[in-house]
Amino acid sequence: MKREKSAGGLFGLLARQYLLFTLALLTIAAAVLALWALYTARLYRVPDWDSLLADPALAEGKWDTLRRHLTPGSGFAVYDEKGALVFAAGEGFDPALTEGELACVPAWNEWVQIDAYELSGDGAARHLVVAHTPDGEGGEATRTAVLDENYRVLLGGLEEGRAAYTPEEYRYLTGARFENSYLARAEATGPQGGRYALLLRETYPTDAQYRQVLGGSVWVAALFLPLFLATAGLFIWRLRRRIARPLAALNAAVDAQSRGEDLRVGNCGGPREIRRIGESFDNFAARLAESEAERKRLDEGRQKLIADISHDIKTPVTVICGAADALCDGKVPEEERQRTLRMIQSKAADLARLTDAFHEYSKTQHPRFELHTRRVDVCEFFRAWLAARYDEIDLAGFSLEPSIPEAPAFCMVDELQLRRALDNLLSNALRHNRLGTMLFVEVEPGPQKVTVRIADNGAGIPPERRKTIFEPFVTGSAARTGAGSGLGLAITRRILEKHGGSIRLNEKPAPGRATEFLLTLPRAEE
Repeated sequence: MKREKSAGGLFGLLARQYLLFTLALLTIAAAVLALWALYTARLYRVPDWDSLLADPALAEGKWDTLRRHLTPGSGFAVYDEKGALVFAAGEGFDPALTEGELACVPAWNEWVQIDAYELSGDGAARHLVVAHTPDGEGGEATRTAVLDENYRVLLGGLEEGRAAYTPEEYRYLTGARFENSYLARAEATGPQGGRYALLLRETYPTDAQYRQVLGGSVWVAALFLPLFLATAGLFIWRLRRRIARPLAALNAAVDAQSRGEDLRVGNCGGPREIRRIGESFDNFAARLAESEAERKRLDEGRQKLIADISHDIKTPVTVICGAADALCDGKVPEEERQRTLRMIQSKAADLARLTDAFHEYSKTQHPRFELHTRRVDVCEFFRAWLAARYDEIDLAGFSLEPSIPEAPAFCMVDELQLRRALDNLLSNALRHNRLGTMLFVEVEPGPQKVTVRIADNGAGIPPERRKTIFEPFVTGSAARTGAGSGLGLAITRRILEKHGGSIRLNEKPAPGRATEFLLTLPRAEE
């Protein structure tokens, strides 16, 4: 399975996806808003008057080329020194302007705001005009004038010495000359150094235009829904890829296990919790496979056990039955009767020993098998055991080379069971080796355990049998023709393990030794 980048924990994954989704929605909203602002910005496009006034075409008299600086609805007019209209970009400009009318238009480089109000009272019309200008200190200066119905100044004043306005001057002064427009004046040098006045007109959008543009911008807002759905689909796909796919792999592995197939999850990716479930499932599947293999091995061992027991019992029973039948039928001559009875006695004894071995093995394998231990000096124990078995060793034609320290080494030991385990080792050595074999018994006390080496320089154990030598019914030969039951070493291992120790066959015995068993017993506390 392709290895995927780790996604961390499930909570972290969900939190990150939520934050990314929120960020994506905010980005979409900002993009839609920016697009809407860009679409509606044409309502508020301001002509670049600074570029127009700095354009060399103005001094050259190429006024028509200056239209590129305008926006829809804006325009400008050029008047000569006499106030006559020379050029107009746009409609509605007067063919001539007086100095007074031109003076009522605010200069381009000056910030002036004129507010006009109609006053009523005593039956006569009054006009209130308020001019807001900077005071040079970051504040605002205000000048006020009250005009009568003929635009004569009654109170205050906007200009020094100005006592009256013409109707046209008033219209230019209050910005009523052009509807929804702002006027400014500027001076420029034209062809051949002539002085010209420019009237700059900037048009404001009307309510109808504003509603029209807003109505046409609905498609921009409608973009949000498909973008939202596309983004939501993308994040759902990402979550499905991070969560659903690992869960599908885990479910497939569970289904396969239910059908008896050995399918592992492996690195399924996804959040940490799902990966841990997959790892736990793989560990469980591995242990299940090991358990199944162990079950098969035990079944095979059980079948082999039954076959071996049948073989070991069948031989003496067959001999006993055959000899007994011959005796009963009178087929055995008188001179052979004694030998036949001795043969029956010998096979019965073998059968009894085999039955005793089966009994001992089953007893040690029982869950309730317990030891009755006490604190024993194992050095003294081994000296006493060797002394008791010395005659048997000597009569078998074997030599003994013990190495047991004089210092005591105490262990918790069930003497009866440990003696039985050692007797099994000694019996195997005497049974499977020739005369003149040297036996070695060495006790090596350590700080935590006592190590005992029981070895010989005899024939040794075949390599193919060494790994299974402690299994039940395994003998030193593949052909089960020897006198042993093959249970001695299995019983010995069980007794050593119940003592908290161990026994193993040394793969590399000391020079001059063919077989060497290493026994360990834990030291008893002081």
